[in-house]
Amino acid sequence: MKRIPTTVFSEWAAIGRDERMAKGHEVAVKSMLDYALKGLDHYNFIDAGCGNGWVVRLVKAHTGCAAAAGVDGAQMMIEKARSIDPTGAYFHADLSNWAPTKKVHVVHSMEVVYYLSNPKAFIANVYKNWLKEDGRLIVGLDFYKENTVSHSWPEDCGVSIMQLLPEATWVGFFKEAGFRNVQSWRVDAKENWAGTLVITAVK
Repeated sequence: MKRIPTTVFSEWAAIGRDERMAKGHEVAVKSMLDYALKGLDHYNFIDAGCGNGWVVRLVKAHTGCAAAAGVDGAQMMIEKARSIDPTGAYFHADLSNWAPTKKVHVVHSMEVVYYLSNPKAFIANVYKNWLKEDGRLIVGLDFYKENTVSHSWPEDCGVSIMQLLPEATWVGFFKEAGFRNVQSWRVDAKENWAGTLVITAVK
């Protein structure tokens, strides 16, 4: 039986699978952060779908980071993030309609956006309500049309909401939201793996 993503991920946090996920995403995330944070100083950062907070902790350690926060829809993930980093800013909320009290310079999201029922609306919300002018959204996706090995994941993981879309559709969502300088590329491609699809753009 398939269940909503936040229920599945809360269970994964309880059994320690979040740590395995973090390890699996490390190469792509570090590449994304290197790109998005290059040359920035005194910036504010949000990780959308932060899981156990590992990316927030990574970014907080950067000398140029003024503040970093994480938001996630899975209660157990946020509890885990707070237990590891008690002074950190972690919010349990529905990503689809949440917005920070202050806009930020960079929003990062790895392996999250396709779990939302309306990813296009989420991207538009980030543009309008999360980012400062000239702020950057950077998203990493492993589940997408061109990465054929990923197509069985909804069945494999028992997750009810997973949007299987081609790269061009994701790029279109950014453009329709109003973003400029939209770019996309693949990270860590290998045999039978099309790589992590990275899409990024500036407000």
